[in-house]
Amino acid sequence: MSNLSFFFVFCFLATLSHAIELDFCVGDPSLPRGPQGYACKDPAKVTTDDFVYTGFRGEKTPNNVFGNNVTLAFSDVFPAFNGLGISMARLDFSIGGVVPVHSHRTSEVLILVKGSIIAGFIDTNNTAYYKRLEVGDVMVFPQAMLHFQINVGKTPATAYVSLNGANPALQLTPTSLFAGNLPADIAQKITLLSRKEVMQMKRIFGTA
Repeated sequence: MSNLSFFFVFCFLATLSHAIELDFCVGDPSLPRGPQGYACKDPAKVTTDDFVYTGFRGEKTPNNVFGNNVTLAFSDVFPAFNGLGISMARLDFSIGGVVPVHSHRTSEVLILVKGSIIAGFIDTNNTAYYKRLEVGDVMVFPQAMLHFQINVGKTPATAYVSLNGANPALQLTPTSLFAGNLPADIAQKITLLSRKEVMQMKRIFGTA
């Protein structure tokens, strides 16, 4: 075996050894998050409850201008996900409610459990892939693609999503443009909206 081959095999085995060093790494959100997630909670203090998340229980009332309620189960609220490369969320829609155009650092898979929605994503060629989903349908949104969901049924709707990252982040395009500290004149230029339209959007988000 050449020295180079030996080096690569050694690196692989070292990585594998490190990967199986711990059975799990329940995060400790009281400590700063690093690039690889949270530091591990003392295994001696880990209990079964650390592996159970109850935040999806019960009815969720849509509570914002979009007519949705998004319940996140990322590693900061469900530390058992720390280091596993997965996370989840529950999406609840009022009649006509939407999850507006947004993106994550990860891919996403959605399953609809109540109602009827249109879900889709837009690729970098500006091609839109969208479809009306019924209960039991599953749709995948590739990594970092802009995507959306719209309740088009006559009843409230509910979906669950899973993402391949413990902290996939959530960036909503409308709130990024109009709910933050981006000046109105810049928002006007980059959206081709009029000054009046930009200010209307900022008032909706309480930043005018």
